[in-house]
Amino acid sequence: MRRSRQGRSGRAFLAAALCALPALVSCAAAPAGAPQSAAVVKTAGPARSAADPERNERDKRDEQPERTGRPEQPERPDRPERPAARVGDPVRLRIPAIGLSAPVVPLGLDAADRLIAPERFDLVGWNRAGPEPGERGTAVIAGHVDSRSGPAVFYRLRSLRPGDLVHVRDERGRDFTFAVRRLARYPKDEVPDEVYAPAGRPELRLITCGGEFDDGRGSYRDNVVVYAGPA
Repeated sequence: MRRSRQGRSGRAFLAAALCALPALVSCAAAPAGAPQSAAVVKTAGPARSAADPERNERDKRDEQPERTGRPEQPERPDRPERPAARVGDPVRLRIPAIGLSAPVVPLGLDAADRLIAPERFDLVGWNRAGPEPGERGTAVIAGHVDSRSGPAVFYRLRSLRPGDLVHVRDERGRDFTFAVRRLARYPKDEVPDEVYAPAGRPELRLITCGGEFDDGRGSYRDNVVVYAGPA
């Protein structure tokens, strides 16, 4: 598991490069030679004579401790909690609502802590400096919206609606499912920190480019962000 860098500013993560890309009673025996009728049993209660069996039986009943409630259960040793299995690196992203199924590759950060875009337009990239999707925290997956030759992997991302499901498979073959909560669009230099804010549960952000194309910069001016949480 990698140490998250979520404390860094969200603006630093979204670079132009992205689109440029929890009591026992004891009894003594009668003395030897004592008459049987005079035998006295020492108990915790009053003495009783063996010649009066009816009284003795009544005394026995009176000396029985009163039983109330349920019988005591034997104590069970505490069982240590099993540690949660580590979430593996993501290897595939599926979004049925837009017909998307794509491999996931790890993405690094440049010297300015900006996320480096995937080299290929048919792949999506996961910010390996942050949590894995399915791990507690905010995971980020990014992809291109288009290329010079046409639509790219996240071209239809803007068509998602609240409730649409997003599936991420990790390298161990486990699937983690998220549900889209909302979409937002921000100018690249005004992306709020909430996009990357730490979370107490698994969160997922899908990010691509949007808005108008800036010919001078050779990239789009905005970022489209999909907010998704556990389904």
